[in-house]
Formats: sequence, C-alpha cells, structure tokens
Amino acid sequence: MTDILDRFRLDGQVAVVTGAGRGIGEGIALGLAQAGADVVLAARRTQEIEDVAEKVRALGRKALAVTTDVMQLDQVQSLAQAALDSFGRLDCWVSNAGGADDRVPRTLLEMPERQWDFQLNLNLKAVWSGAQAAAMIMKKNGGGTIINISSAASGKASPFNGPYAVAKTGVDNLTQTLSSELARYNIRVNGVSPGPIPTEVFLEFLKLEEKDIPTLGKKFGIPLGRVGDPDDISPAVVFLASSASSWMTGETIVIKGGHA
Repeated sequence: MTDILDRFRLDGQVAVVTGAGRGIGEGIALGLAQAGADVVLAARRTQEIEDVAEKVRALGRKALAVTTDVMQLDQVQSLAQAALDSFGRLDCWVSNAGGADDRVPRTLLEMPERQWDFQLNLNLKAVWSGAQAAAMIMKKNGGGTIINISSAASGKASPFNGPYAVAKTGVDNLTQTLSSELARYNIRVNGVSPGPIPTEVFLEFLKLEEKDIPTLGKKFGIPLGRVGDPDDISPAVVFLASSASSWMTGETIVIKGGHA
C-alpha cells in the first residue's frame, strides 16, 4: 500500500502556471515546487516571473520564466511548447491568469464593448486556449492534469462585476465539458474556485488598502471570520495535480471560508 502522503508528491512532473508573477499564481507555483514539480512560470511582467523562478529554484526545483500574454493564442501555444522543449514533458497546466482591464466597477448597461471583450478573452477564452495547447501535448504522452482557477463570483448575480462573473461561470462549465472530452486521453480537468483573496487587483477594484484586510472577513460575512490567502488555494491545486485525486475529474473545489 502506497503511503498516503506520497500520493500528494509531484516528483518528476512539470507544471505550467499562468499568471504566476504574484498573488494566487505565485502561491500555486511555489506549492507545486514544494511538492516536487519543476515549474514553468508565465505572465506578462517578465521581472515578476523571474523573481518567482528564483524562489522555485531556492526550493531545489527547476524553473523557466516565459513572458506570455495569454490572450494571444500563438503565445499560449509557444508557452506549452517551451515547457516541452525545456523539460521534455508537460504533466500539469494551471490556468490562473485573470482579472480586469481598468479595474473600474460598472453595470452591464454602462459596459463598453472593449471592456466586455477584454474580460471574456482573459478570463474565459484564455482558459480554453491553455487547455487546448496543453491537451495537444498531454494526449501524445499518456495524459496529464489541467486545473482551471475559477471564482466564487461564478454562478450567481454579480452587480458591477458582470463580465468577470459571466466568464468565471463559463470556466466552470468549460471544466466540466473538457473533463468529458479529454478523459479518453487520461487527461483530468478540475477547477478551484476561491473566495475573496486580497490580491493587489482585488484591493484596487474595491478601493481598499492593506490596513483594511483584517476587517474584511466580517464585512463580507465570511463564517470563518477572515478573507483568504494564496496559501489557502495552493494545497487544493497540489491535490488536483497529484495522484491523490486520480479518480476525480470535472469537479470544482470551492474555497471561500464557509457559506454565508
């Protein structure tokens, strides 16, 4: 019988993480490295992913930083190929990149077409293009895992944040549909849906400061009394990337501090 903790190890695996320069993406990348994976880090800001790459190497794992705009299909395909060329394999793909353009709350009535298109492209289309690029490699190599980062904003009304919520709701369905289509190739597709995590984007969108963070759990009515942290999300991603979740596909794990 395999030791239960060994099933969570990712030794010898190669993982790609988009939006890996900070916040949740950085936490995921470091969590995967701690579990034994080599990590390919992707984001638009080169210096940020280079800094995270150094942290991965400090953990004893290999790292590759690839400057990538996930809204450009050719760059997403090049990212997947870079992982294969550099490490000879691709085992796990985490689509974490997301957010808004100008971070200004608007109703759908006030929404410019450009802003709608930007958010749907970044938060939904890029998840599809990442899964496609990863799966084309994985199906030739015996399988893999794809993990899509959704949001607790999905599946419900989200005033002043409509395009983001619509896109993340689409991500949840995309995860289910991909899981059905890709199971024949031994590719598992799951998601993680975080609640409020006070990243830079989150604070800016809500016009908050770091000093406000300790009060946000009560403000948002979170039963566990606090907002989340990237370290609350990375263990779930490690679980989904590992053999500990080998009989799980098409599911999205919600992590939000309880049901208000």
